[in-house]
Amino acid sequence: MKIAETDSLRHAQSVLRDSFGLDGFRDGQTEVISRLLDGKNVAAVFPTGGGKSLCYQLPSQMIDGTTVVVSPLIALMKDQCDALAARGIRAARLDSSLSDQEFSAAVRGVRDGSIKLLYVAPERFFNERFIATIGSLNVALFAVDEAHCISQWGHNFRPDYLKLAELAKRLNAGRILALTATATPAVLEDIRKAFDIETDDAICTPFHRPNLRIRSSVMSEAEHYGNLHERLIGRPPGATLIYVSRQKTAEEVAAKLCTDGVEAMVYHAGMSSEDRADIQQQFIESDQGVVVATIAFGMGIDKSNIRYVYHYNPPQSLEAYAQEIGRAGRDGEDSICELLLVPEDRIVLENFTYGDTPSRHGVGRLIDFLIGQPDEFHISHYKLSFETDIRILVVRTLLTYLELDGYLESTSPRYDTYKIRPHVTSAAILKNFNGERREFLSGLLGQLTKGRTYFSLNMAAACKALGQPRARLVKAVDFMAAQNWVEVKVQDLVHGYRWIKRIDQPKVLADEYFERVMSREKSQVSRIDEVFEIARAGECQAKLLAKHFGQTMADDCGQCSHCIGDGPMPIHKPKPRQIGDSVRRAIDQVVKEYPDQFTTARQRARFLCGLSSPKMVRSRLSRHASFGVCEQIPFEDVLKQV
Repeated sequence: MKIAETDSLRHAQSVLRDSFGLDGFRDGQTEVISRLLDGKNVAAVFPTGGGKSLCYQLPSQMIDGTTVVVSPLIALMKDQCDALAARGIRAARLDSSLSDQEFSAAVRGVRDGSIKLLYVAPERFFNERFIATIGSLNVALFAVDEAHCISQWGHNFRPDYLKLAELAKRLNAGRILALTATATPAVLEDIRKAFDIETDDAICTPFHRPNLRIRSSVMSEAEHYGNLHERLIGRPPGATLIYVSRQKTAEEVAAKLCTDGVEAMVYHAGMSSEDRADIQQQFIESDQGVVVATIAFGMGIDKSNIRYVYHYNPPQSLEAYAQEIGRAGRDGEDSICELLLVPEDRIVLENFTYGDTPSRHGVGRLIDFLIGQPDEFHISHYKLSFETDIRILVVRTLLTYLELDGYLESTSPRYDTYKIRPHVTSAAILKNFNGERREFLSGLLGQLTKGRTYFSLNMAAACKALGQPRARLVKAVDFMAAQNWVEVKVQDLVHGYRWIKRIDQPKVLADEYFERVMSREKSQVSRIDEVFEIARAGECQAKLLAKHFGQTMADDCGQCSHCIGDGPMPIHKPKPRQIGDSVRRAIDQVVKEYPDQFTTARQRARFLCGLSSPKMVRSRLSRHASFGVCEQIPFEDVLKQV
């Protein structure tokens, strides 16, 4: 679609040149930016590295008010703020890594208008201090990065994202931009409905990137490491990412490569934030660096010259695969993306999926627990997770189902405890106030309970003692922090809900919700089928990938494994394995020791396959010698045998 030259577009082109140092827009950027400047809600579905961030960065400098960007990627927020600062554009980020002083400085800059671009991590919206702060802003543009997280059909569903659409309305945002690199047609439809985006305002650029050479090879476990090593030493050197499923695998493969003459760094979520940041920086600065990493690596990392992406273990979905190979060749130069498939790896992937599925008993307990709550209540998701033995993400998903089905409505989350460290004395604070305000603040400070370093303020008790609404106390604490009189931390997050209609048939609803999570389990397993099908190379792999995202290619790519004549490849099914008498004796002994933990066959199978639950972690069963002894056996096989 050709966009007519308008004054606003001419202005945008001058901002592009003068502020961002770029000569022209990439595919799709003009369409997105022109619509935003016209005040429309827009969806941008661009492949990884396709220039999504400019679609909100540039308009933020042209429209009156604040641009709020919601992103779960702390590395991306930091990198973009640093890059913008280097161009003389002020931007701020609000995430869990900031100190109270950094938070206050960012808020001051946004309030006085010197900062027009504000990056916010999703968890900030559970902070009543933040909601009180942002509620007074003129939010001209509300941008949601990784917008596919809003869809239950997406590969990375985050229930909290469903609340962002409602939040945008509460903030009276002037326009909304939803951004993603991995939206299937069903996911895009969910995004459009949630954010009120017209069909013509969903801009999708071509998914296929001709410079990415998609390859796959099927091999045995015995050949696996040797084939990876052979590729690393047999191809021209270049920045390389090697993706694995587990932290332990990342460490083992990196250690082997170093022993065999390939300098490889390791990266996974179990490392300290300082070590992870150091590895990221080394990789960004190197032309030939090799990183062996779990999927924790790469999100928001801006490096244009990655020449190779190897999947040592298969990804869990084509969406994840597309995102990960999309980090290669952003400079337009040829790059190889190869999946080294060992068919037995399917077992680990499937077992990850089964690990998230709760028991029917757990779903029933969650519903019964909620039924006992009053008309309005606050509850800790972590407490609910432990009480029901359901993983936290699944707890949030079930609560979201109750909201979507009209039973519950979420109200403002809050923190039950505020931790306050004074920088000045109470007298120094109170001298700034007179009359009732001084009396109120004196009473508030009198509610503090001294600890080692911080004073504690129990919000519920303080509200009752002072006879004041909670909002006033929060505002007062926030004001003192903004003046740098105190440093504030929060803890004991609880989420608020009110009943819209009561559940009259809890057992029927528990059955229905259990069927939903079982259906999602089957859906996740079918995603693994799609990954294995593309690895088989029965047809053009680039074409298959484009089709998955609702796009068509007129011709085969000419350079994938199928197109160069390597496919189709046979992928055998792993042979069934028995769990053995020693395993049976071990689980019988564990059940005797912890009878309350193993009331169902599914719980026993989870333990044997190394799939923890909240109660297993709390009871330290995940450290038991027999935990995970069957991790190389399909979960369904173990379940049948126990």
